[in-house]
Amino acid sequence: MPILPVLDLMAGQIVRGIAGRRDEYRPIVSRFVDSADPIAVARAFRDQFGFTEFYLADLDAIQHARPAVEVYRRLQKEGFRLWIDAGIRTDQDEAVASLTQADCASMIVGLESIEGPHELRQLVERIGAGRVVFSLDIKASKPLGRTKVWSFEDPWKIAEQAVEEIGVRRMIVLDLARVGIGSGAGTDELCASLKCAYPDIQLTAGGGVRGMDDVRRLTELGVDHVLVASALHDGLITPMDFRS
Repeated sequence: MPILPVLDLMAGQIVRGIAGRRDEYRPIVSRFVDSADPIAVARAFRDQFGFTEFYLADLDAIQHARPAVEVYRRLQKEGFRLWIDAGIRTDQDEAVASLTQADCASMIVGLESIEGPHELRQLVERIGAGRVVFSLDIKASKPLGRTKVWSFEDPWKIAEQAVEEIGVRRMIVLDLARVGIGSGAGTDELCASLKCAYPDIQLTAGGGVRGMDDVRRLTELGVDHVLVASALHDGLITPMDFRS
């Protein structure tokens, strides 16, 4: 199933992302669950859609270095597999130890958070390219984070460096400016170029997915997973879409 549902976690609740403006994030209002509790939301996703694997963005960890390890464990005890972004900055970061201890299936290392290519390389060597997922975080097509420490300040060049020089084999392309506003992912061309140049990488795309047409278009470009949240909660993608 190409859809990877997103759980944006803040202060113990699942919130709705809005264009990366985190001060505006509020607990979700959803058509299929009447709670913002992470366990309740994950169970509803599983019961309604059959999802058992999730992208979890721990916003308290990303912004304040406070990983919600207990939430990770509770979700895993329910049988869910997690891709977790806990705001990893270096290979010695406390978040790395927390995710290793929590037996996280996929550690997301975001361009927004990581201190530079050297630290990303250290993580790939220490944890393994099969477990590290490099998130090419952009906002309105511009790369986020400490881009001056990379060889280039261009999303394509940063991706190229990550794959060819560092050994990244799993990548997310995420435009935060499009999250939660239903404007489409907007990264189709970049994703198509990446998959063409590096057909063996596992590629995930997200931000602004409006419905199954967007999901199908991205998968036709070679994207392996599509991050979706608002379109599920708003009923733009329904369980019926998986029964046709």
